[in-house]
Amino acid sequence: MPPAGDTGQADLDRRGTGGWEDILAEEQHLVAPGGEWRSSLWAVAVEQFNRAADLLDLDADIRTRLLEPRRSLVVNFPLRRDSGEVETLTGYRVQHTLTMGPTKGGLRFAPGVSLGECAALAMWMTIKCALIGLPFGGAKGGVRCDPNRLSAGELERVTRRYATEIFPIIGPDRDIPAPDMATGEREMAWFMDTYSQQAGHGVPESVTGKPIVLGGTAGRQAATGMGVVFCLEDLFGRLGWTLDGQRVAIQGYGNVGAVAARELQARGASIVGLGDVSGGLSAPNGLDLDAVAGWVGEHQFLRGFPAADPVSRTAVLEVPCDILIPAALEAQINSENAARVQCRLVAEAANGPTTPAADRILAERGIPVLPDVLANAGGVTVSYLEWVQDQQRYFWGVEEIASRMQVQLRSGLERMLDVAEERNVDWRPAAQVSAIQRFAEAAYLRALYP
Repeated sequence: MPPAGDTGQADLDRRGTGGWEDILAEEQHLVAPGGEWRSSLWAVAVEQFNRAADLLDLDADIRTRLLEPRRSLVVNFPLRRDSGEVETLTGYRVQHTLTMGPTKGGLRFAPGVSLGECAALAMWMTIKCALIGLPFGGAKGGVRCDPNRLSAGELERVTRRYATEIFPIIGPDRDIPAPDMATGEREMAWFMDTYSQQAGHGVPESVTGKPIVLGGTAGRQAATGMGVVFCLEDLFGRLGWTLDGQRVAIQGYGNVGAVAARELQARGASIVGLGDVSGGLSAPNGLDLDAVAGWVGEHQFLRGFPAADPVSRTAVLEVPCDILIPAALEAQINSENAARVQCRLVAEAANGPTTPAADRILAERGIPVLPDVLANAGGVTVSYLEWVQDQQRYFWGVEEIASRMQVQLRSGLERMLDVAEERNVDWRPAAQVSAIQRFAEAAYLRALYP
């Protein structure tokens, strides 16, 4: 019982003589199951999961165990700016399931990073790994900050301090971070060095996405974009279609979108739409990607490129095409614009670019969606191959990496298409059902401890 006169006593006076047990029971209902991770992205992930769980007829207990993250860490730490000013930042690391082996997932620096965002992305990573047969559970982490406002020195201090803060729950046999939004080889090198300093020896397998000289792998930079292309190639082979002559619109001209555009054009496709944060381009007869790359190299952004019609960043999604590839942010295809999409197929290179409402609209219009948990799984596949190479201290060349990645992605595609045919469902729930069956079986076999 708290001492009289404090806020606890005031609560008792106000609520009557029910006692602390009644107050605690009442307050337990203030946070619903999963409420700790509440966010718009988490709501999308939960809706997708529940649709697959309904198809599998999972009972409530196992559904909750598979849905909610097993471990979430929130850290607050100081950053000394170059000016000498001290700023406090918040970081997160969410590990969705510990059943399948160590967890795996990216690290992002962005103003919107939150516990709910990390939880959703961690669950999708579990589903990716289970779908394509990788021995990982999903994880995700990041620091809420604006990387565009930080100098290189400040970014290094953020990376190293964040790595130190989450050190107790990471490691090559626990949780292996990787690059994501606003992080890359440089940050992974800093992260690996910080972990190694704590361990007392070099541990290259503690993180993936590193420079090759520090134990990185050939093919990592292009992995996600190449994965999109490999999935489309294999899918088209199953459907009896061909990439040659296909018109492609891509929202996002970062590492993923640029690689996908170049590789699809090399296979005979025509890039008729392209967008980045500054705006978009529409070119019904196809863009000259060499000219686009030259322009971006000089001006940083697509805006102002003279040999195409300018459109807005979101209007790129409505450019008439055969294949639409959202490769930018979450929730870009939504209830407001899904009816205006003009394509034969959507291939999700970004995480969560299509909302559940948009999924329903696209399905009604007969537009299939190649889901993100397969289409953009090339990145985690090559991260897995980097981790394997670091463990054995033996490395493969870029052709071997590409071949192994394609085999791994093809296995996931075949599982998804088989479930879709067996259950007569769309590809997204088919992919989720296949993955959830796998880690549900693992959870059942490991049983409960104690």
